[in-house]
Amino acid sequence: MRHISLFSGIGGFDLAAEWMGWQNVAHCEFEEYKRQRLKIRFPNSISYGDIENTDFSVHRGDIDILTGGFPCQDASIAKQDGKGQQGLQGERTGLFFEFCRAIDESRPNYVVAENVANILKTNKGEDFSRILTELSTMGYNAEWRVCRASEVGAPHHSARLYLVAYSSSIRLQKDDTFFKYIQEKTLPFTWKPSGTSLQISTGGKWVLCEPPLIRVDHGLSNKLAGQQIHGYGNAIVPEIAFRIFKAIQEYHDATNIK
Repeated sequence: MRHISLFSGIGGFDLAAEWMGWQNVAHCEFEEYKRQRLKIRFPNSISYGDIENTDFSVHRGDIDILTGGFPCQDASIAKQDGKGQQGLQGERTGLFFEFCRAIDESRPNYVVAENVANILKTNKGEDFSRILTELSTMGYNAEWRVCRASEVGAPHHSARLYLVAYSSSIRLQKDDTFFKYIQEKTLPFTWKPSGTSLQISTGGKWVLCEPPLIRVDHGLSNKLAGQQIHGYGNAIVPEIAFRIFKAIQEYHDATNIK
């Protein structure tokens, strides 16, 4: 399978694709620091910067799966002041339409999108209806589910919406789903203070949920630490993507899709 990631961040989808043995053909990330990390980690992938200035038609007919966690700033529940939750009408989350352009230009068999769970509710649900309409207009069916990091064993919840769009020529069997390897249950976990950090346990070993701060000067200890924490904070959980990819691969192999 040949894969492209958009809004790539530090490469969560790319890492999951690598676990699958897929080829990471290209990634697209606006922020320079994250793009540098991607170039180091995935040196054989084409590196794109600004999605608005990138032509994806060069990959038409050459890509099996396209992924992207399009920006969530205008859909996050944390956005309660100022202009509020503009959803797809916002400057950042509105980049979903560039995501659609990339899909239409490259025409993959499968698309996996990720965003905050609140995208289901912004603008009274009209945003998500628009998302489904845009995909349908391009010839894609879709299924979606709110997935939690704790459902794949992580010691935190981090509920996120995942959507799998697939060509309308693909017909899933009754009761089949691309989310079959993600369990609809969460693992209980407890926490306790540990210096300037926290320790978390799922009933076994205690682990630090983040590295402790050594020194602080006007916030984080240094710029690099700030960039790293920002990258991890925006990242998807690769294990969730991996389990979705596994189901896609099985269905792809069983149906001999070309």
